[in-house]
Amino acid sequence: MTTPLRTVVCLAATAFFCSGAWSQPAQDFGRSEYQSSCASCHGAGGKGDGPVRAFLTQPPSDLTTLARRYGGALPTQYLWEMIDGRGSKVIGPHGTREMPIWGEQYGMPALAKSDSAGQAEWYVRGRIVALIDYLQRIQVK
Repeated sequence: MTTPLRTVVCLAATAFFCSGAWSQPAQDFGRSEYQSSCASCHGAGGKGDGPVRAFLTQPPSDLTTLARRYGGALPTQYLWEMIDGRGSKVIGPHGTREMPIWGEQYGMPALAKSDSAGQAEWYVRGRIVALIDYLQRIQVK
């Protein structure tokens, strides 16, 4: 086999065997995070209609209208503080609100697996960033 033909055959074989990996959808970490941490209260679609809603004293927010309610832009700093929750002045089992303190919840398994608190903090921040990114994507236009 000549060198140009050998190159074409190698490229074709590589494309064929790798095409399955290229066609796989990327993991949506924000959506996965939302489904595992938020959907039970806020609902699968973010409308505030999750199955736990009936047991809460305050109904969960409709997360799909946040940008509209805040003048057209997603209030990312506010969301960060609500999700993280570790900056709350009065902290009970769910802070000053019924929403869990996700900064602590996310940090526990990360700290157990990590060699340092700094690595665990990056893990917590990554999960919150992914979640806020997903909330941005579900905003109604």
